[in-house]
Amino acid sequence: MVQTKNQTILTRSELAEIDKKHYLHPTTPPKLHYLQGPSTIFSEGKGVYLKDIEGKERIDGVSMLWNVNLGYGNEELAEAAKEQMLKLSYSSSFSGQSNEPAILLSQKVASLAPGDLNVCFFTSGGSESNDTAFKLARFYWKLKGKPERTKIISLEQSFHGVTVGATSATGIEGFQNFTTSNAPNFLKAEAHALEAELGDKNAPNYSRSIRGVIEAEGADTIAAVIVEPIQGAGGVRFPPEGYLQAVRKLCDEHGILMIADEVICGFGRTGKMFGVENYEVVPDFLCVAKGISSGYAHLGAVVMREHIREVFVKSDEMMFHGFTYSGHPMACAVGLKNLEIIERDQLVENSRIRGEELLRGLKFLESNFKHVTQVRGLGLLAGIELLKDPENGVPFDPTDHAAARYTEICMNLGLQLRSFDWKGTNTVALAPPLIITKKQVEDMINIMSDALIAFEKQV
Repeated sequence: MVQTKNQTILTRSELAEIDKKHYLHPTTPPKLHYLQGPSTIFSEGKGVYLKDIEGKERIDGVSMLWNVNLGYGNEELAEAAKEQMLKLSYSSSFSGQSNEPAILLSQKVASLAPGDLNVCFFTSGGSESNDTAFKLARFYWKLKGKPERTKIISLEQSFHGVTVGATSATGIEGFQNFTTSNAPNFLKAEAHALEAELGDKNAPNYSRSIRGVIEAEGADTIAAVIVEPIQGAGGVRFPPEGYLQAVRKLCDEHGILMIADEVICGFGRTGKMFGVENYEVVPDFLCVAKGISSGYAHLGAVVMREHIREVFVKSDEMMFHGFTYSGHPMACAVGLKNLEIIERDQLVENSRIRGEELLRGLKFLESNFKHVTQVRGLGLLAGIELLKDPENGVPFDPTDHAAARYTEICMNLGLQLRSFDWKGTNTVALAPPLIITKKQVEDMINIMSDALIAFEKQV
């Protein structure tokens, strides 16, 4: 403990002990954390850089949780929050009440979203957005006189959040097995089974495709299909060309609603304002969060097409759904300023250009290091695989935790990345803030190169 003139500053070890005793961390092994304490305690952030309590600075190569699109320490966003807090810190959206930032943000999001996605329901984050879409889809069918349409189809290796409904839709085994019971009427289909979705009954695993599940369950029991334009936590998995269009056509064929989970892809991450725009698809629901506020406020939304809202407004039934912080004025003010900056500073275009540079750098690593393979990227969302023998498709032993070891080396060298090892894969994910410069992209690649040299010595 250090005593200064105005405050008491706790040491890292003192903070770590408090953390171990009082803070149960999300998506963390509780036993390991209780024994070892926090791996990193961050203290500052500026631009694309993070600094920990010991003064070590790193490039944030994943926008923390894919969400800090404008980077850290943005004074305009801080000022927008301050001004709104002083003017109107909170108001409810229940019983038809409203506030100016929520109204203007709904208009702004509608102006940016593709097609006739013109109506917003605000939430506090991505899990709430996806849960809301599930409930609204079922409400829609109830009002249409088809209450039996309750089932939601999602994809294997998908991630949609950690609330009960969102977890039930998530296709990653660990999240499914965390609790002893999940919500009913959630079904899983094989991801990216293009030929099957196009109707080829001879396609491998046809029965496990979305089309196969619909045929087995009966289309008249399916409320909606939810897909990520690009699977994030499932390993930065890109769909084959034509896949999202095939899913849209399949949903139209059976009158099923299509939900796009844009929580990661939305607001410039892929070099387009929304991920679905890369595939020229308009879903019935667009679920967003993360990039709508760049992590400066708890905010998410479900953007729906007009034909969905029309069914709601023609009914006298009450909308028994909402969150205390739906349309929170401060969060919406931050969201408005965030979108203003993204447009003004042409950050969607910067994402596209810097993303091309990042992809070239990753391909350079692939051509110069034997364990790097399956490089892919779109805008500032990219991934690589680490294999023991890429030529023969031989993975590392699961006990090696190769990707985690590699990202730890990167962390020590000044670059924060994320690793995923679902089902034996060793994926390294990259998603730096949209404000990143050409020089900073080059710095990322140089650090990754140095880390690969160290990694290859270990393996």
